[in-house]
Amino acid sequence: MLFIKNFNNNAALVKDDNDIEWIVVGSGVSFGKRSGDLVDESKVERRFKAEDTDKPALTTFKSLQGLSLEATSKAVNLVEKELLLKFNDFQYLALADHIDFALTRIQNGIDLNDGTVRWEVRKLFKKEFAVAQEVVNLINGVTGAALPDSEVILMTYHLVNAESDGSKLQDTIKITRLIAGIIDIVQYQYRLVLDVDSFNYTRFVGHLRAFMVQRLSNSNPNGGELDPSLLMLMQQKYPKAYETVERIDTFLQNKAGWRLHPDDEVYLTLHIWRVTHRQTED
Repeated sequence: MLFIKNFNNNAALVKDDNDIEWIVVGSGVSFGKRSGDLVDESKVERRFKAEDTDKPALTTFKSLQGLSLEATSKAVNLVEKELLLKFNDFQYLALADHIDFALTRIQNGIDLNDGTVRWEVRKLFKKEFAVAQEVVNLINGVTGAALPDSEVILMTYHLVNAESDGSKLQDTIKITRLIAGIIDIVQYQYRLVLDVDSFNYTRFVGHLRAFMVQRLSNSNPNGGELDPSLLMLMQQKYPKAYETVERIDTFLQNKAGWRLHPDDEVYLTLHIWRVTHRQTED
């Protein structure tokens, strides 16, 4: 690969043997290079075909600080290992932009602190929150910044987005608040505090999250076909859980304009029974 020009020390525009232009990213990949120099391909950690990269993306590359890209590459390696996901090009660039903006905020003394959602995020997305803490610590180590705790919340949202196949940040925040409201309803109805470390709690939150992502994407808006006798069985066998589901239905109507379909009611009834019944047994 031949060097064409640099965006910063860690990103460059290069040309391969077939005269195809690429944007390459890697620690020090363009340091000290001049037009026509050979590029050390062992330093290339990620590449983007220039002709497939839209103008906003190119503008983003040009504006990113070199340390932001270095931190991004290391953060991606960490996140992919811990959360078992693979970043596509868009997600990589989005994370780089996120990190760069976080560094810009701290340089300008801006702290987007929202303590009202910290508990919710920490409990609802426990694994992502833990990884986000590691990522923020990594960024601080690479860049010498001192990102505030509020950045852990924003990074958690970003990681949840990556896991949710590109959901928008505002959708993730909406989902977080709706799930927190449903957890409050269940705890109030049963007069108990759910064990956030339990397997059934994790499954319950996962089910709620999948349901909400589906609603936000408008997929299967009418629900699936269900034998009416099954819902009647749930009502008879788990009356308290079903009563809780009815309260959740009212809550979702008021907050999101959503109605639960019969299949939603069946699955939610079962999940609520499991997450509360197993806990009271313990």
